[in-house]
Amino acid sequence: MTNSPRIRTVLSCSLLVVSLGAGVTACGESDSHPLSATPYDAAGQISFNGAEGTAKADPDKPLEVMAKSKNGRITDVTVTDAAGRYLAGELSADGARWHSTAPLAAGARYAARVSTEDKSGSPGRRILTFDTAPAKKKLKVTFGPEAGKYGVGQPVTAELSAPVKGKEARAVVERGLRVESKPSVDGAWHWVDSENLHFRPKEYWPANATIEVRSNLEGIKVADKLYGGATKVLKLTTGDRIEAVTDAGSHYMTVKRNGEVINTIPVTTGKPGYSTRNGVKVVLGKEYFVRMRGTSIGIPEGTSDSYNLPVYYATRVTWSGEYVHAAPWSVGSQGSSNVSHGCTGMSTGNAAWFYETVRQGDIVKVVNSYGDTMDTFGNGFGDWNLSWDKWRKGSALLAGTQDGRSPVDAARLRPEV
Repeated sequence: MTNSPRIRTVLSCSLLVVSLGAGVTACGESDSHPLSATPYDAAGQISFNGAEGTAKADPDKPLEVMAKSKNGRITDVTVTDAAGRYLAGELSADGARWHSTAPLAAGARYAARVSTEDKSGSPGRRILTFDTAPAKKKLKVTFGPEAGKYGVGQPVTAELSAPVKGKEARAVVERGLRVESKPSVDGAWHWVDSENLHFRPKEYWPANATIEVRSNLEGIKVADKLYGGATKVLKLTTGDRIEAVTDAGSHYMTVKRNGEVINTIPVTTGKPGYSTRNGVKVVLGKEYFVRMRGTSIGIPEGTSDSYNLPVYYATRVTWSGEYVHAAPWSVGSQGSSNVSHGCTGMSTGNAAWFYETVRQGDIVKVVNSYGDTMDTFGNGFGDWNLSWDKWRKGSALLAGTQDGRSPVDAARLRPEV
């Protein structure tokens, strides 16, 4: 007896569910709206200028999808390549024609998903697949330096196999070049000339960072008849932050590791007429032995400034021949005067220590010299002597934009996850 009300409640709920179910079924049986129908095959309703089968579509021509008659229209077109990249396009107001508004990739496979409707509003669907012809002229990118471990001042370089001119084409290249750093940094590409770019962070790379450089340009149209080619991924790491600062006025070099002074070395730099270049340089390499001759910098043999010397523990900082090296013949001047022909000289013991301490990409800075400032490009890596604002102006994407983690920066330099 006490359970009767509960039983009645359950039965009432059951009847309600059945009633609702019947209502849904009845509605389904009576629904004849054309949009609820299974889409028909729209193959006979559309045409396109791609090439199905073994033929290849011309990537230099826009893709077009057209309605064959006025008895139907196109309602939507979505085109993607095998890498999942979408092809931008535009559909006419009357649904008679869709055309791509961005270049097709060369040597790619595409799928075009086309939706239509006939005069009665019934939906149609067709998937068109086609391949594009390979590029006749490919832009190859060679990243530098070689994979390995470097100092925090090492720029990343990109050498192009063909010149790229014009802001629009250069912007395409920059969008396709990706640099990922952990820890993350703000950075930018800078066009040295039409065939070379350098990438550097706003500040030096973090110590003990991992860096991965890749190109997503394969198949992408860069300029007329020029498409991106395949590029090998470059992986780099950085070591400790080593900075050597030579004060040509006090004749001492201070060496720091991760901000802490680890050595102070008496040195001699370039004498008047041969003053050492000021500014930030980057270690280019190390040579245990080098034969240095005055003729290599234009000094005639037999003159008072002529020299021909065996040099040990030579750390190169410019391509034109500026080194940090052992100079036992000038120990008496080290720490007190400048007597070299432009190099930074020190005792053999100190030079050996410096040689063993630094690696390619470490920072060597000279201050208070009467020499010119290190060239930004062409004689090594003087990239860090350019202010960040001026560096950004060398980017086709960032010139004229404000500093900071803009959407463009984020797209090209991904933060650490």
